[in-house]
Amino acid sequence: MKKFMLFIALVTLSFVLAACGNSEEATGSEESKEITIGYFPNINHVAGMVAEEKKLYEETLPDGTTVNFQYFPDGSAFMTAIETGDIEGGLVGPGPAMNHFTSGAKINVVAAGSTGGTVIMARKGANIETPEDLKGKTFISPRVGCTHDVQFETMMKEEYGITSSRIGGTMKHVTGKPATYQSMFTTGNVDAATVPEPWASVIEAEGSGKVLVDTEDVAYGKTLPAAVFVTSQDLVKNHPDMVQSIVDAHKKATKFIQDNPAEAKTIAIKKIKDITDQQLSESVIDNAWERIDFTYEVNGEVLQDFANSSYDLEFLKKKPDLEGLVNTSFIE
Repeated sequence: MKKFMLFIALVTLSFVLAACGNSEEATGSEESKEITIGYFPNINHVAGMVAEEKKLYEETLPDGTTVNFQYFPDGSAFMTAIETGDIEGGLVGPGPAMNHFTSGAKINVVAAGSTGGTVIMARKGANIETPEDLKGKTFISPRVGCTHDVQFETMMKEEYGITSSRIGGTMKHVTGKPATYQSMFTTGNVDAATVPEPWASVIEAEGSGKVLVDTEDVAYGKTLPAAVFVTSQDLVKNHPDMVQSIVDAHKKATKFIQDNPAEAKTIAIKKIKDITDQQLSESVIDNAWERIDFTYEVNGEVLQDFANSSYDLEFLKKKPDLEGLVNTSFIE
């Protein structure tokens, strides 16, 4: 009987020890969370590049967190990744963010990334001297209804009465990756482009095009966030500490850019080369930098005005209400 009772005690102890081991493994798994941050290879997204290069997310997130990065060619692909949970957050243009929000996406803009940086370029030899000359011409933007597209088409409609063929106008619209615009100008495939930096400065440097309308005179100029930091409402509600850590790293990156522009430019050149395989010169980056302000402050009223413009251009089917999109609690 005593031997039997000793056996029972040993079996019970083994289960207890096994349970303790599983608890430790679970804790270790909890401490080894993995997150993915997304951004684009353009100057408006330098905060993402700096945060990656300087490992700033590793500084603010719990020890053991694995941080991955994913690079996107356009806002639609980025927003799909947010909605499917493939990424936890990152930088995207305000256009895709508000378009998906008004279509039912459960997302929050928790910070800005930068303002400015959109330039309207005309191809050399296209006989375009003023915006009025864009009638009947072909222009390119990263995506239909993206931030740069809305800025350009708003300006053209409100100031010159010229619209794209999409809404009965004369301009033909095509889309493509900004890194390819210079070659498309060279081959004559497009006449004009609404371009995010640094690709406008690349076209300037190569001589295949010229500035038709500079950043300050494009619709919304430097008042509109050219990049916003987006995450899911689920993450904000259920894991606010994680969101705070992510935003804290983003704020650190933004402040680093403001305080160390020379090093930030070097990081941008390196990351753009890594991602796009294009080597940009210091002069190109310097030129692009002048058109951009780096900030994490975000103004919801400006985004609403921008959304109204997108509706006026028929990119949105319903008049937009961005109530609930912007959450500034993490930057206050």
